[in-house]
Amino acid sequence: MVIHEGHLIAAMKFKSQTGPSFGNNFNNRTEEAIGSATDLWASYREGAFKPSPRPWLGYFMLLDDCDASASPVRVSEPHFKVFPEFVDSSYRRRYELFIQKLVRDRLYDAGCFLLAPSAFAAKGQYSEPNLELAFSPFVRSVQARIACLGN
Repeated sequence: MVIHEGHLIAAMKFKSQTGPSFGNNFNNRTEEAIGSATDLWASYREGAFKPSPRPWLGYFMLLDDCDASASPVRVSEPHFKVFPEFVDSSYRRRYELFIQKLVRDRLYDAGCFLLAPSAFAAKGQYSEPNLELAFSPFVRSVQARIACLGN
């Protein structure tokens, strides 16, 4: 959280995931991300942060770049068809789509999605599979919000 003179300016959720249990963790991460944003916006609506202006909210995910995260996930369609973008998609692709939707649905002001093999993550080596969710735009977004409130 970024708090300045008693005002909530920004809040960021940082998450990471390594294998092997991508399925259960993916479901937990998505529920948690939606729930956290919904709770924050409900608190803001109810005046919990008064007299703060609307806070900036960001979601940051670092995912293990490994075979298990890159492999297609089997889908089951016992009752309804799965949306086409999820058929034969990997957890890597599902995270990317999910974070993009969090931002486009305006639950979060910005999202960042980075990939790094476990062995290289501590060395700062990562890749950005989607420029819309890259590190630089994420940082610029929160910087712009903070600069806007500083004037």
